[in-house]
Amino acid sequence: MTVALWSQSMSGANPAHIGANAPTVKPRPAFAQTDLVALSRYFSLLMMRNITSDGYVIENPASPGVFSAPGCVIAAPSYPANTPGVDQDYVFNWVRDGAITAIEIALAGLLPVPGGVLPSLVDYVNFAALCQANAKNSPTVTLGHACFTISGEVRPWSEQNDGPAIQSIAIMTLFDQLDGATQTIAKQLVETNLSYLLDVYQNKTTNLWEEYEGYSFFARAVQLRFFREISTNTIGIAVPAGVADAISWLESQLATHWNGQLYVSILDAAAEQAGYDANIDIVSSVCYGGIEAADTKLLATAAILRRQWANPSSSNYFPVNGADAAKGLGPLFGRYPGDHYDGDVAAPVVGGHPWALCTANFAEFQYRLANAIDASGAIPLDQFSEPFFAELGLGASNSTAEASAALRASSDVMLRAIVYHSDHYELSEQFDGTVGYEKSVRNLTWSYAAFLSAVRARSAAAPAAKPKPRSSRSRRS
Repeated sequence: MTVALWSQSMSGANPAHIGANAPTVKPRPAFAQTDLVALSRYFSLLMMRNITSDGYVIENPASPGVFSAPGCVIAAPSYPANTPGVDQDYVFNWVRDGAITAIEIALAGLLPVPGGVLPSLVDYVNFAALCQANAKNSPTVTLGHACFTISGEVRPWSEQNDGPAIQSIAIMTLFDQLDGATQTIAKQLVETNLSYLLDVYQNKTTNLWEEYEGYSFFARAVQLRFFREISTNTIGIAVPAGVADAISWLESQLATHWNGQLYVSILDAAAEQAGYDANIDIVSSVCYGGIEAADTKLLATAAILRRQWANPSSSNYFPVNGADAAKGLGPLFGRYPGDHYDGDVAAPVVGGHPWALCTANFAEFQYRLANAIDASGAIPLDQFSEPFFAELGLGASNSTAEASAALRASSDVMLRAIVYHSDHYELSEQFDGTVGYEKSVRNLTWSYAAFLSAVRARSAAAPAAKPKPRSSRSRRS
């Protein structure tokens, strides 16, 4: 842990004074003064190391002599031979991870080549099209296939129908940074995804954590966002009549995940383990899907998420959160209570650990909520959301400015906890829940992308709203 030194004001002091007459110097921890925006630019560079190109080619560690195609976003450069103590191989391209990464590349403000084109995004679209074509030509998988090799071949894995949706969202986001020929490929890719999703959006699918097949809140939320965005797209894709019906159906079905206390992660999944909720994928649906941060039932879920890992009386409590709280940091968030994935080994290990991306997603959700409060001039406070705001010391007597400031401050210390526990600013998948050291696969691409997305939400300017009475309450049933 490094520190930066700062001194008390020397106004009127003689700078030649030394010894007993010298101004008081106090250590200031680095995490407390790190510029999160500046650090995010560095994280962007670290993230880009995991994206192949013509000039940056990697070899498949499991298949010597097989090399990457340009535009492959690997989940992490981690496999057993180069990560002692970790038996996981993440040198593959997951559709979801790649799309989340492409969105951050598109919004990072990177310098394009003449003509406004960003080569890394051109490569990404061509690699995505290669994977889609290989899935389409495979007799064993669907267009929702989730994972491919670094050369774009189908890898035996599960079908996850959030993938085509978030991939299409990414392509619409980056479309203007492509050359004309690649835009044609991009449109065909999205049109193929659209046709596929209109056929399957009502079906069960494998969930975000690749553990159960059922009706996934996260998958439905991402599909909803895609259908909404495609319905108003400006890239020249014709909108089929079925899109409006899909939007209405998904909105109604997402509401069925409410069980009176929280939004349930997955419905009708066979052999689902007990205690799968509250699940962070509900909050992640705000970051990547069509769920509003001000949804008071989501806020009820978020309150439970915080308590289950930050409250010492919880059976799912992470001791590291207690140590961090004493430093003014955290909390760190995991995936769900009873998580058995240790990250280092495939064998189930009871307890689970905090994840960098889960913590960054929760921070982003709170930044988005602060932005929504600033824009609306009202705090979404009702019987569902009261526990969430109470944990931040907020209630009906607080102004919107106070609520917004509290949310931003809360998210800042979550991101600073990620920084504090990072290994020289490199982010792995998980932190040990007891001592806080990084564990599991190293340099997880999604960890960087989630941090970048959170900082973008933090920096977002909200339109000015007319002031409302301090006691104003927005009720949602």
